Amino acid sequence: MAEFRRLGLDGLVEVRPARSGDARGFFSETWKTEWHLEFGFDGAFVQDNYSFSQPAGVLRGLHLQVAPAAQDKLIRVIRGAVFDVAVDVRAGSPTYGRHESLILSAEAWNQLFVPRGFAHGFLTLVPDTEVLYKVSAPYSPADERAIRFDDPALGIDWPDVGAPLTISDKDRMAPLLSEIADAL
Repeated sequence: MAEFRRLGLDGLVEVRPARSGDARGFFSETWKTEWHLEFGFDGAFVQDNYSFSQPAGVLRGLHLQVAPAAQDKLIRVIRGAVFDVAVDVRAGSPTYGRHESLILSAEAWNQLFVPRGFAHGFLTLVPDTEVLYKVSAPYSPADERAIRFDDPALGIDWPDVGAPLTISDKDRMAPLLSEIADAL
């Protein structure tokens, strides 16, 4: 059975699937449909996404999709480790603009459930990091939004990984939350 830990922002849940192992290795159920009852997921995952980042210091995000293609996500690291961030951008939420961070790693075998209405991003902490995540809606370029990772209003304290950050031009030039709030 998996363990579930609700985080400080409503809807964010850390999931720790159980592992059973022996001298050969281990086995783990990383997702079961009935888990949605544990943390309020009311949909179905329709797509798996995979991200490989070769150097430490790759920063991806902050990304989200808006309705009608808004996504719930279940993120896990299958090799390496990331500093994972979710930002509440739900209109009218009492925690709007606040973020929660968590280290996800293959070693810890933890996952993060991020519901619709949150922007999401991560920073690789070690080289050769692989991230696998389930989403509840397919990718829709027309419904994609991004928020700048270093928006001072968000106050995210990205860790120093001892290497220069590698960021796409798209993410580096993303708008501040205040500049796109009406488009969310």
